[in-house]
Amino acid sequence: MTNATDMTHTYADLPALMGLMTGDEKHGPAATSTLDVLWVLYDRVLRVSPERMADPERDRFLLSKGHGPMAYYAVLAAKGFVPVEWLPGFGSYDSPLGHHPDRTLVPGAEIGSGSLGHGLPIAVGTALGLRAQGLDEPRVWALIGDAELDEGSNHEAIAFAGPAGLDRLHTVVVDNSSATYARPGGIAARFEAAGWSALTVDGRDHEALYAAFTAPHPGRPHVVVARVEPKSA
Repeated sequence: MTNATDMTHTYADLPALMGLMTGDEKHGPAATSTLDVLWVLYDRVLRVSPERMADPERDRFLLSKGHGPMAYYAVLAAKGFVPVEWLPGFGSYDSPLGHHPDRTLVPGAEIGSGSLGHGLPIAVGTALGLRAQGLDEPRVWALIGDAELDEGSNHEAIAFAGPAGLDRLHTVVVDNSSATYARPGGIAARFEAAGWSALTVDGRDHEALYAAFTAPHPGRPHVVVARVEPKSA
């Protein structure tokens, strides 16, 4: 289902769209930390649209950082994947827009999120599956939070993807200083040690994000660490 209205939404409309979503358990800091990354991806990078949701050649975007999905829903509404009219019902009993996205209910959602640490492993499997089918054009993007790197499943995925040469795999780590454990050399260094291409940028700078998202990385998976203000700020 696509947005029934003909309005063209811009980045400036996102705060108002997010403001339509009320109720408890909004996880505001988690939502706002992803806003700029999501907008740049959907506005300028991802090759997917409401008309291409079933196209085998589409890019796949996997939201692993699924708690506090208000920014995700706002961007999906802005781009016509879901009706704006759904937003005020966010989190209510009969709303398809739950506190975690459900891929069976939310048009455009590739996975349902839940426990931290599962999105990147699923993205690795998706990239492998596309490779096995001979689909070389679609790119796979996973958005994770820095705190998810506390989970061992992510490190297994990182360690596998580099040597496997999954160059269609892209990860964005939104770093709002939520992780419990520090990474020697920083987050990017962890990925680089496993053979990934890695860049660290200001997660609020749209041009820096776009340049990092589109940087060439032949033969290697690519990660962009998007630094935003600390969660406690």
